[in-house]
Amino acid sequence: MADLPNAVSVLVVDDEEPIRSALKRFLIQQHFEVHAAASGDEALAALRRHKVALMLCDIRMPGTSGVDLVPQAIEIEPDLAVLMLSAVNDATSAALCMQRGAVDYLTKPIELADLGRAIHRALKQREGLLQQRHLNQWLKEEVTTGRAELERQRQQLERISIATLEALVNALEAKDPYLRGHSARVADLSATLAAELGLPDEQVDQVRVAGRLHDIGKIGTRETVMNKQGPLTPEEYEHVKQHVVIGSQILAPLSHLGAVIDMVRSHHERWDGSGYPDGKRGTEIHEMARIAAVADVYDAITSERLYAEAQPAHVGVRTILEGSGTEFDPDVVGVFARLVAPFPPGVEIRLSTGRRAVVVSVPEEALDRPHVRIIDGPGSPREVALINEPGLEIEGWPRDLAAAA
Repeated sequence: MADLPNAVSVLVVDDEEPIRSALKRFLIQQHFEVHAAASGDEALAALRRHKVALMLCDIRMPGTSGVDLVPQAIEIEPDLAVLMLSAVNDATSAALCMQRGAVDYLTKPIELADLGRAIHRALKQREGLLQQRHLNQWLKEEVTTGRAELERQRQQLERISIATLEALVNALEAKDPYLRGHSARVADLSATLAAELGLPDEQVDQVRVAGRLHDIGKIGTRETVMNKQGPLTPEEYEHVKQHVVIGSQILAPLSHLGAVIDMVRSHHERWDGSGYPDGKRGTEIHEMARIAAVADVYDAITSERLYAEAQPAHVGVRTILEGSGTEFDPDVVGVFARLVAPFPPGVEIRLSTGRRAVVVSVPEEALDRPHVRIIDGPGSPREVALINEPGLEIEGWPRDLAAAA
């Protein structure tokens, strides 16, 4: 027994004092720290006070028997090794104790040599179980750490891949001053619309990425066509339309982009099925693509292009509102109408009276009924809140067009 650790604590549980004393003397000689209990209740109290590695327990005791004590003891000290002491006619009860968590049993009268070997086996078994548990915990932590590192690396690669693609888009737009900043503006407006529509944050981020990459396929469009100032021929128009297919093919190997790829392919589809490349209609079109379609057209109208001058905001807004239910998803248009003012502050307008005015501010509840400053005619300058003037209209703007959306 000399190889057993000196610090091992043993609890002896027996209602017969001579047996307790004899076992205690033997265990002290073997350099164990020994505690003794005359009943099950005393044993449970000792287990709560001391860190015990091994319990020697009689089966038949008044009050709580050894059979009932074993599971209660292991509940207090899960790593406890339990060695049962059984009379010859208690074999059945001893076996029941082992089913409940005991590791071995000895029959009385007990030979000290047999007791020593049984204690040695029980402690070795306990040590093995503790080592296995620690190993399992270590492996679990290593696997968790490894997975976390792999996930970190995966996310880093995804960020790098997206940054690389955005650099390609920037390079493409740098070659064409009329395209410069288009993708970033589409991304911002698309993300704003997505958030207002109630999409989760993760999907809003996807919409933003999709907006940045939606025209990446124009890398494959011939420069002679991209830079053509006059109308495109039917063949040239078909060539330009291929940019959505090329873009989705460029992104296809990057499976982590998921719905972004679908949006790049489908952002020129139309609600009524008249779009391209697949002629999808309604909700067959991915929601992200339906959002981007609105943002893309609005920015194209309000930005200077090689083939057209930039139009004022109200022209872009009117185009979107009038396309609701034909070109565009009505739900997306409804949100757009609540977010984008057709007449932003600083814009000069002409009122239905023929007088000129400058927009001062825009009320959130009616974006097309701004607060204006009239700058010509009798009594000018003076300010008017159009929202409070139902008889006063903005020239060229149909009444309640935004409200109808």
